Amino acid sequence: MRRLFLCLCLAMACLLLCRSPQTVTVSAGVPDQKWILIEIDRKRLTLYRGTEALAVYPIATGSWQTPSPIGAFYINGRFMTEMSGFGTRFLSLSVPWGKYGIHGTNHPESIGGNASHGCFRLRVKDAEALYAQVPGWTKVVIEGGPYGNLGDGLRTLRPGDRCSAVIEVQRRLAQQGFYYGSADGIYGPAMSRAVIAARRTYGLSDQDMVDAALYRRLGILLFE
Repeated sequence: MRRLFLCLCLAMACLLLCRSPQTVTVSAGVPDQKWILIEIDRKRLTLYRGTEALAVYPIATGSWQTPSPIGAFYINGRFMTEMSGFGTRFLSLSVPWGKYGIHGTNHPESIGGNASHGCFRLRVKDAEALYAQVPGWTKVVIEGGPYGNLGDGLRTLRPGDRCSAVIEVQRRLAQQGFYYGSADGIYGPAMSRAVIAARRTYGLSDQDMVDAALYRRLGILLFE
């Protein structure tokens, strides 16, 4: 009997040691209620309750010139409308640097492509189905590639740009004492002053832009 008890204890210990850490991490890091995951590269939106996928919809996302936002946001507005370029349903997102949303489209052929000005397009019936299932302040997590806020890679940034990559640069400029504004994703006058000051400090040209050379100086590198 004692030998059987020891065998059972060893078996339980092995099960605990072999348990997938990824499963534990994912389970611990998601909301218990409904939330939305948008994967820009995969062109899909998944509605979850906890770790259970309730629905998956194909989407269209922003172009390289007008990228979709990346990060964690909330639905901060909802409205229904007659059929238009936004379909019949619109869920707005709490993106600090612009107006973005999840909505239908009167161009269903664009689904699956990089076709919008940054919003997330669904087929009309899918947008209506999603709208009916999620309340205001539902969390929306948007993934844009392997490099976090940088999405698929380092893009050259210039005054007037608004995107998640700007936030990453603003944070690095602030860490190095060049930028004193908020990390709002907007390349405005305060960021221009910081960029020019950083470029002068690092012996780069006085161009008001974030290019490969400044990324390196700021320590922003791409790692898989």
